[in-house]
Amino acid sequence: MERDILIWGAGAIGGTIGAWLHRAGYAVTFVDIDSAHVEAIRDPSRGLSIMGPVDAFTLNAPAFTPAELKGGWPRVFLAVKGHHTRDACAALLPHLADDGYVLSLQNGLCEPVIADAVGEARTVGAFVNFGADWIAPGEIHYGNRGAVVVGETNGADTARIRTLFDDIRHFEPDAILSDDIFAYLWGKLAYGSLLFAQAVGQLGIADCLARPELLPLWRGLAGEVLEVADAQGIKPCGFNGFDPAAFRPGANEAAARASVDAMVAFNRPNAKTHSGVWRDLAVRKRRTEVDMQIQPVVDTGRAHGIDCRKLDALCRTIREIEKGERALADHNLDELLAA
Repeated sequence: MERDILIWGAGAIGGTIGAWLHRAGYAVTFVDIDSAHVEAIRDPSRGLSIMGPVDAFTLNAPAFTPAELKGGWPRVFLAVKGHHTRDACAALLPHLADDGYVLSLQNGLCEPVIADAVGEARTVGAFVNFGADWIAPGEIHYGNRGAVVVGETNGADTARIRTLFDDIRHFEPDAILSDDIFAYLWGKLAYGSLLFAQAVGQLGIADCLARPELLPLWRGLAGEVLEVADAQGIKPCGFNGFDPAAFRPGANEAAARASVDAMVAFNRPNAKTHSGVWRDLAVRKRRTEVDMQIQPVVDTGRAHGIDCRKLDALCRTIREIEKGERALADHNLDELLAA
């Protein structure tokens, strides 16, 4: 039973990790709301194709829409967009074993939302920073490896987290087992604020971060997230070139520039050139996760008396693009800098 896994959300993250575990011999079942994607995965003549420089292979696996699914699983890996978390939890709950758990393979602070639905004891946290994109039904592009971290939400060292850690290393051999998963999640929120900013323009991640005149914007956005984290008693962890200490209020400019250079160096060779947020706005023309990632930081900051005006301006800009009230263009970053 420990090798039985239900992937709920077979897009970029869930599809990639699920494909690796299926290839490693795990009994993986996929669930997705996109019926064409589901049909491709289970069609023997098509399958789920992982493409890109990291690896390339195709597999068939059991796949269902939520309405078709029957049965129960000891482990559900949740990989839907953050704003779909609550609805997804309601749909998956009948399929979760009483002694099973839900692993959040999502961006943002989704673990508390999951815990509200399934219980804290049945919630496990994770942080991912690898690059992947859903291209078309049955097709996922895996552009680059990146940090992967798992941990119990209460920091406990348990048998299930150690088993999960061993499992995840089939996908990412350098995965980390952490006793403070929220430190990584808040680190991703700070780094993620830069990706949301990149998404309002046309340049890719590396080229956008490398614009020297935007260094004050990167310092301001990440700095506000880190100030709120401080107020929450959290010390965010760094990864893949992002050094939280370099963006904390009071940090010197040279340290921030060095971290930006390191992030550019990490992202420059990657086949995934643009953030998932950018793809939501520019390619898939759909709502982003701004209300699950950036807006909660603004709201938490306000509760602590912290004015996150740069993050607030970023949220407004993203929403204007979502509604078609603003064009996606590089000058949006200049406006954010001026604001």
